[in-house]
Amino acid sequence: MKEKMTEHSIRLFEKKGFSETSITDIVESIGVTKGTFYYYFTSKEQLLMDIHLAYIDELLNEQEKIISTPGKTCKDILFDIVHMLLKSIKTKKSSATVFFREMKNLSDEKLEQILPKRDEFRSKIEQVLISGIESGELRANLDASIISFAILGVANWSYHWFDPEGEKNEQEVANIFMGMILYGIEA
Repeated sequence: MKEKMTEHSIRLFEKKGFSETSITDIVESIGVTKGTFYYYFTSKEQLLMDIHLAYIDELLNEQEKIISTPGKTCKDILFDIVHMLLKSIKTKKSSATVFFREMKNLSDEKLEQILPKRDEFRSKIEQVLISGIESGELRANLDASIISFAILGVANWSYHWFDPEGEKNEQEVANIFMGMILYGIEA
């Protein structure tokens, strides 16, 4: 029931926004009582927090698998991370939308749990870039920190416009992004 309530909430938050979605909207969408809601969640914000944690934890796990795969070049790893982010928008578009758009509705206390995970994700991209610089695969004069923000900006903002059923699939968009990114940073 908790998973069903979470999935319905994600769709409602995506469609109406967190602030405009009431607990009544959530429970009516699945035909349960408010008591059922409060059995699983202490508040609507706790539900939003759970959605955020599930999304970022899944991305971190996928990122770790990509980075720890032996034999990959820096460029391979960067492509795979960008591709994974686009694929998550394809498979979890509603969760991605809620994650990026509704973070502003989390209290400072809740953000203290999310922001370090988001920073860890970015930091791992920065470390891949530093490795590429050190190996000579990427230009020596790059600012790995700024480039990591740029890569995430390009990939993460795509939740706004990327249509997985559209003209280009996530593989093609990832190729375009990486061509754009690497053209400016290749050694």
